[in-house]
Amino acid sequence: MREAINEFDWKDGFLFVGNEVVLDFVNTRPIQGGEPMELLKDFGGILRWFQAAELLRPGEVASLERQWGRTARAQRAAEAIRELREQLRNEVLSWEHGGVIHESAIDHLNRLLADHPMRTKLKMNASTPLAELWFEVREPEDLFVPLAHSAAVLFTTVDRKRVRKCARCVLHFRDTSKKGTRRWCSMRLCGNRLKVAAYAARQREHK
Repeated sequence: MREAINEFDWKDGFLFVGNEVVLDFVNTRPIQGGEPMELLKDFGGILRWFQAAELLRPGEVASLERQWGRTARAQRAAEAIRELREQLRNEVLSWEHGGVIHESAIDHLNRLLADHPMRTKLKMNASTPLAELWFEVREPEDLFVPLAHSAAVLFTTVDRKRVRKCARCVLHFRDTSKKGTRRWCSMRLCGNRLKVAAYAARQREHK
């Protein structure tokens, strides 16, 4: 997953500060001007996010757009994907604070993982074979594959103490810093503002 992303928080109109696919997915409804901003407005928007997240290649996105476009099935899939995002947001918030993942969320993810599994293939790295995860989108619902897989990996392998919501905004991230004390989504978006606020508070205390 992404590690050094502080120098580019926005990519093609989407935020990437989470260091995990599922967290970047949850972050597609940020707050701007005090109001939620929906970045996944339709099926086309979801495809563009998948491309920006490097989950789909441009040619794949163009092909899916031509095949499904504004069909009712694609729009139903888009609505279901947004519903999954909000469910995962609630689970991540609870999990970050020590809560357990609700059975309903586990059941939902298990259904998605069963219906749309991540696949494994072998590839050669010099003379060493490596196992590589991959997925193929043949229908709109297959877009659930990397989202459900990333959520399962997050909840089962990542230290929850390293996953948190920004101290200043609604974005979530996995802290990859050495000390593990990062409090903001990124230096560019919120880190500098927090440091300025802390400095101003210290100045007021010394007056």
